[in-house]
Amino acid sequence: MRSIWNGAISFGLVSIPIKLVNATESHSISFRQIHVTDGGRVRYRKVCELDGEEVSSDEIGKGYEEADGSIVPITDEDLAQLPIATAKTIEIVSFVPADQIDPLQMDSAYYLAANGATAAKPYTLLREALKRSRKVAIAKFALRGRERLGMLRVVDDVIAMHGLLWPDEIRAPEGVAPEASVSVREAELDLADALMATLGEVEIDSLHDDYREAVEAMIAAKSGGAFEPSEAVVEPAGGQVIDLMAALENSVRAARASRGGAGAEGGEAEVTPIRRKATAAAAAPKAVGGKKSTAAGARGAAAKKSAAAKSTSKAAAAKSTGKKATSGTKSTASAAAKKTAAAGGAAKKAAPRKRSSA
Repeated sequence: MRSIWNGAISFGLVSIPIKLVNATESHSISFRQIHVTDGGRVRYRKVCELDGEEVSSDEIGKGYEEADGSIVPITDEDLAQLPIATAKTIEIVSFVPADQIDPLQMDSAYYLAANGATAAKPYTLLREALKRSRKVAIAKFALRGRERLGMLRVVDDVIAMHGLLWPDEIRAPEGVAPEASVSVREAELDLADALMATLGEVEIDSLHDDYREAVEAMIAAKSGGAFEPSEAVVEPAGGQVIDLMAALENSVRAARASRGGAGAEGGEAEVTPIRRKATAAAAAPKAVGGKKSTAAGARGAAAKKSAAAKSTSKAAAAKSTGKKATSGTKSTASAAAKKTAAAGGAAKKAAPRKRSSA
């Protein structure tokens, strides 16, 4: 691989000659600008504003425009003579744990190659020291006319360097988060966790650029004269109010079905619209972190009221039955008494009176 910068790593009093090599490459398809009418190529021409003449690349230099519009010429020699230690040196300033580096700061990636046989020993020393410490090195270096921040780490048996943005180049995420206060129930979090677990992990090497492949296929078809345009399938626009719980449940079932796991019999996932009318038991959910949601409490209270109402109705029914039973018993006893009295009177009439002897 062709080096883009030669210099040295400054590691305390140790100097390691290195070459800087690009670690990444772009596979994006580039297009040319053409004149739509006749297909002619449209080019940008670099023209001097003073004489109107087109200039070549070797005639173009650098200049700084001041507030009044005047230009101060700057040459490569001027930049090379600046009194900074990082002009041709990657100066390590500290070693920190890798998790202290915010991924937002990461920029371009480079490989650092040992430049010459004498660089092999100190290069290997730094590489092994980084491995054993499980830390990364923070360094400053100058590249393409400006001083930059870098992070050195070990990739396989090579020292790699990630260009880092300066801390003041990271914008604060103001006005990005939702402004409205939103509460999430624990049941929804549980379903989200289940969905994450079902999707599982993926081999990064298995991912590829579908769009680039489609563009390449289209170009090949058009160049061969066999291209037939077809209408793209456009999904309906979002913005509909959905039942989040139903969407999560269907997502879990769909993910399990795609992976051939349990729960695949759930069928095709559908989005269920939220009912607009709120019921008495449906209260606002509690914020994330609570043990029980307000809706669950409302349902519990409703269940208690229902149970109390049932027990009250049962007691009333039992009391009414008791009254009926008591009245029935009294009437039965009265009838029996009357029968007994009638029988006694009949017996007295039938029995003969005994006469006393003189």
